Order: sequence, then C-alpha cells, then structure tokens
Amino acid sequence: MIEKTIGQIAVEEGFLAQDLYAKSIAAAADENSSFEAYVLKNNLISERDIAFSYAKLYGKTFYEAIGEKVADPDLMARIPLRFLRDNAVVPLREGQQVRIATARPYDFQPIDELKLIFEMPFDLVVAPKNIILEAINKYYPLEGAQKMIAELEEEASQGDALRFEAIEETDIMGAADDAPIIKLVNNILYQAVKRNASDIHIEPFEKELRVRYRIDGVMYLALTPPKRTQGALISRIKIMSNLNIAEKRVPQDGRIQIKVAEKAIDIRVSILPVIHGERVVMRLLDKTRSFGQLDKLGFSERDYRVMKQCTEQPNGILLVTGPTGSGKTSTLYSILYELNSPDVNIVTVEDPVEYQMAGVGQVQVREKVGLTFAASLRSILRQDPDIVMIGETRDQETAQIAIQAALTGHLVLSTLHTNSAAATITRLLDMGIEPFLISSTLVGVVAQRLVRKLCLQCREKYTPTPEALRRIGISEEQAKKIQFYKPGGCDECLQTGYRGRLAIFEIMTITPDIVKLILARSDTAEIQRQAVKDGMTLLVQDGVRKIIEGVTTIEEVLAVAESGEEII
Repeated sequence: MIEKTIGQIAVEEGFLAQDLYAKSIAAAADENSSFEAYVLKNNLISERDIAFSYAKLYGKTFYEAIGEKVADPDLMARIPLRFLRDNAVVPLREGQQVRIATARPYDFQPIDELKLIFEMPFDLVVAPKNIILEAINKYYPLEGAQKMIAELEEEASQGDALRFEAIEETDIMGAADDAPIIKLVNNILYQAVKRNASDIHIEPFEKELRVRYRIDGVMYLALTPPKRTQGALISRIKIMSNLNIAEKRVPQDGRIQIKVAEKAIDIRVSILPVIHGERVVMRLLDKTRSFGQLDKLGFSERDYRVMKQCTEQPNGILLVTGPTGSGKTSTLYSILYELNSPDVNIVTVEDPVEYQMAGVGQVQVREKVGLTFAASLRSILRQDPDIVMIGETRDQETAQIAIQAALTGHLVLSTLHTNSAAATITRLLDMGIEPFLISSTLVGVVAQRLVRKLCLQCREKYTPTPEALRRIGISEEQAKKIQFYKPGGCDECLQTGYRGRLAIFEIMTITPDIVKLILARSDTAEIQRQAVKDGMTLLVQDGVRKIIEGVTTIEEVLAVAESGEEII
C-alpha cells in the first residue's frame, strides 16, 4: 500500500522545498490540475526528478537513460508507434529479461494492454518521459527503404497510378498506410534527420539514381533507388514544395515544412535540370534549434574576452568570415542571442532567414521584387535599430551602407567570404571602401572553420608521425606531454569515428598599429604579422589547442587551416 504522495517523495529527495510543495498543492487545486502537471508546467521540478520520485514511490528500478544495449527494435515493432508515444512507454530487453519503461507507473491501462500483446511476464521500470520519447524516436524501426522500393516497383509493374497526396501537418513517422512513393520520400527525410544530416542530395545519372546525405560536412551514400522511380520521386518532392511538376526545363526553388519525431524541420529545396533529369538538393534546418551563449562556442580565454569587448561596443562593425558552410551564421545568431534584450532594438536582413529568433525583427531578401540587401538596409536604418545584422556583405553598395550605419551609432554584424581575418582588410579595400572608413568603423574580425569532433565513445589513443607534428607546429618534445587521439568507429557515430562539429577561430582586433597598416594599404601578410604580435591566435593554433584537449584530430585541423610550417 502506498502511504506517501509523489510530492512528499520529491520533498524528501530534496527536489522541492517544503513551503513550495504546500503552495503547489494549493495552486494546483485552484487550477483544477494535478500536482505533477502544475510543477512541470511551472518548471518547479524536472521530468527526471518526477520520474525518480515515482520510481521510489512504487519501488521500481529507475532508468536515467535508454541506450542501444537495452533498446530492442524487434520488441518495439510489435507495438504501434502511436501507442508507444501517446502512453510514454517503451519495451526494453536486458539479456533474456523483458522490461517496460514508463513515465506513468500509476496508469495501468497501457500496461494491461501490453500484457495482452506480449503474452509473457515483464518487469515494470520508470524513466523520464523525454528519455522514453527520445528512445522511441531513435530506435523504433521504420519500414526499410529497400522494402518500400520493392513495393514501388511492384506498383509500377501493375500499371497502377502513383498517388501524390499533399503533405499534411503531421509527423511523417506515423505515415504507415501511404503509397510506396510517399513512404520512400518520408523514409529519406526521416533517416536524414535521424543522422543529423545538413543536406540531402538526389542525383540522377545515366543508369542510376543516387541519394546522398551530407553529415558533419562529409558526403555519404545513403540509397540507390531504381532509375525508373526517378520521375515519381522528384514529382513527390515538387508537390511537397508547391512547385510545378510539369516544368522540367528551368531551375525551381521551394520550401517544405514537416515534423519528424516531434521536431519541426524547415527544408529548402533546390531543383536543377541536368542532362539525365533533375537534380534535387534539400537543406534541412531544425526550427526547434536554440543558440546558446558565446562561452559555449569553444573560444579560448583571450578570444572570448575579445569577442565580449567587440559585441559590447555601442557602434562599429564586427565581421565573421570564412568559406560557405563554416558556421558563420550560427556564430552571428549566438551573438544576437547574447545581445537580445527588451531594451535594445535588433533588426536583421537575411537571404534566407534560416532561424527565427523571438524579439528580433528579421527581413527576408527578395531580389525579384527589388528587396535587395542594400534596399533593405536603407529601410532598416529608418526603423531606429540599435543593432543591425546583415546576412552577407556581398557588394560595395551593401558595404558602404553598413559603414554609414556604423558611423551613425549602430552596431553592425555581418559575414564576408575571406580565407583569414587579415585578408578581410584587403577584401574591403578591393571592394572600393576607403581605408579611413575601414579603420574608423571596424572593431573586429572573426575568421572561423568547422572541424569534426571525435566520438568520445570510440576514439583511440595513438602516436602521430613526426611529419604530422611538424605540419601543425608541435615539437617532438612537446608531443611527449600530449595524448593524441584518432577516430575509431561505433554504432553511436555510424562507424565514422566522428560525431558533430566544432569551430576553430582566429579573432583580430583593430589596434592602433593595425589602423596604421590599413591607412597605408598594407598587404595581408603584413597585417597578419602585426595581428599575431598583438595577441591574435591563428586558426591552426586554435586547432592545436583543441587537438590537445582531445576533441579533434590533426587531420581535421590541417584539412581546414594552414599548415603550422607557415605560422609566423
């Protein structure tokens, strides 16, 4: 017999203060709500602590996490996906023992239904609701792509018309009864999201159709559907993107908004006619993604201090530079996240608006109707902004307006395509910007690259070659004090040895000595030498710092940064 309540257990475990417990009981009664619903809604206690309290209350084992060792896709496949998610339950297997993890051990109806399905004894365990849903989303086996292709070929051989329904605002994981072509497209999208792919490429060739994912900046072959499915596959994507399925001669751009495993995903679609059909590239943007503080981006102490100084300036220009796909936009959004508060007015002009940020006015560039970067900026400056973010400084006109904004008391954030922080000065001069304007408005330049992070589950210790050490500027004597790692390979990282990416930086401040060099129109090498004297850390040096920390490899750093042989 249960003699205590969930709230009393939470108080005993130190999850909730006694006075707050009493107030919560009263407030929940006033709202005609349960104690659990009230404290979770008001963030007074976490889902983890609620689950732990239930485990103690009912005398059940508590699961902090659910990994691949206990998750059993075969057991999950015996239960409808919707049932698992609606009831927050998931079957697990430890050795020969079957267990059912639940977030609500007091709800006996789904447990009784599972007893009828399994017809075998099982133990009941407790886990946080978010952990259970994450395990379902990660391990529930969707119908295999090869089986879908087989169904598709069978349907085509029977002469049936392929069905093209409009996309609905439902989770694509629940689409079990759709036509094979719809299930195939949904599976391609689901697998891309599951693997954290940034892009999906559908490429037609003379005798084959190829589907590839870009994961952590590297392309991986995912699927090779039969060539005869090409037309149906691309037509389905066009319908989802609200594009013209009859037009196959000109490029088309569209957008798809879907939900995958409760995550809202915005997909930018680009279709380009090539000699063997139409090539599709889809960029996936997670709308639920949030941007954290600057100190979470991996800056060194010096670089973080410099970044704070630059972003706290009342006016001036801060530029983030690097090639396409180097994380410039993410860095800008993190800066905006730090600066965003009720007492400042922030307006951005972007092409396209990749992520929506509450409290920030975001303008989408539309070249066709004349809403260019320059035209948008002119109007933005009449909106009384404190901070202006320009997605990209593409031409002289945009650069001139940005400088005028900085001169008139605005902090301007923007990106530029250059190879290093010092090369940014040369690029601005080449764009026709006068040296005295650059030196009086520019407050700092951030150059960055992305390197893949080692999977911490399977990384392996090793000793690099003397040649590799020489290229990153580490002596053999220094190497004796460093533990180097190389990629291994496990299920968690899809056998790649890498999981996720991080940025390496070089941050140049505009010191009086740099100002003199700008006014003298000095070359990039001279500006870089002076910046290093003033304390700037080069990209490869910041990469070495992260190699020493054991989070990336020599090969990754050398793939994106200049060799240590060239360090000044």
